[in-house]
Amino acid sequence: MQDNLFSLPEPITIPVDGEVGAYPVGRIFCVGRNYAAHAAEMGHEVDREAPFYFTKSAANAVLTGKTVPFPPGTENFHHEMELAVALGKQVFRATSTEALDAVYAYGCALDMTRRDLQIRERNKQRPWDLGKDVENSAVFAPLTRSTAWSPDDDKRIDLSVNGEIRQDATLAELIWKIDEIISHLSGFYHLRPGDLILTGTPAGVGPVVAGDVIEGGIDGLDSIRLTLSAAD
Repeated sequence: MQDNLFSLPEPITIPVDGEVGAYPVGRIFCVGRNYAAHAAEMGHEVDREAPFYFTKSAANAVLTGKTVPFPPGTENFHHEMELAVALGKQVFRATSTEALDAVYAYGCALDMTRRDLQIRERNKQRPWDLGKDVENSAVFAPLTRSTAWSPDDDKRIDLSVNGEIRQDATLAELIWKIDEIISHLSGFYHLRPGDLILTGTPAGVGPVVAGDVIEGGIDGLDSIRLTLSAAD
């Protein structure tokens, strides 16, 4: 066997409440426009025929509490607060019951977005990667096992910037529920442990700048925090 020419950074692992071991980050799938009010504020109607997705690289994931530089190439960097679903079983073409049974844990997450680049590329019918798959743009708080928490409709999801509330909704506003997302996505992928799904963001997204402190929460889950420093 040949040795590698160089070493790659190991993806992060996410702490799990009450567990000694941590959750390794594999693939990161993200659901687009899964809250009607957010779709409307972005100038779109929700596609109610089926959810749609984009991805983020595991190498671009960081843990809550970090201070990261404002990213290059953007003048309109946005916060998006999301519920993350961490899978713990292999699942393919799942039924609703199989989909929920495959959930290992839930957690708070941030999908940070270079909005100007996303819109520019979307308007040219190009992929969104420059806008979405940004260094340090997938932020995760510690996970809570699915046996200890459930995504009930009345759970509040909120985000503040420098203490000012920007996003404030409940999980009742999710258009595609957790079982529906996993069932649908598993029709296209053999989903497996290490796969994380970010389930969309509510209305109230907006720009942040260097020096801002972003904090978010979902009732019953560990909160999330990200600080932006000056650009490199």
